[in-house]
Amino acid sequence: MKLMTKTIERKLKQNHETIEKLLGDDTAIKPIVKFFGGSATWLISEMHPDNDTLFGLCDLGLGTPDYGTVSLSELQSLKIPPFGLGVERDLLFIADKTLSKYADDAQISGRISA
Repeated sequence: MKLMTKTIERKLKQNHETIEKLLGDDTAIKPIVKFFGGSATWLISEMHPDNDTLFGLCDLGLGTPDYGTVSLSELQSLKIPPFGLGVERDLLFIADKTLSKYADDAQISGRISA
């Protein structure tokens, strides 16, 4: 499965530009895309100009979801044991709250629920 489409990429870059111009809070916008694999989940809201660095709420399935960056190329190449499956994009994901609200909920439950 293709993790990134041109439409998603454009929206992620627009979010990044908006945050940069307004010097605002990265977490006050809604995530654009959800990736998952194994027990890990990433809610991504921005793409940096390098076309590889993504920002969002990251949950590696260890009970401590947090904001951070992740490399798109690493997500695309990641193979999850024991079967070597790759990361997938949630085709039905539509954000209904801001990244900070997802983070608040994740801190309570210990995982991203989206």
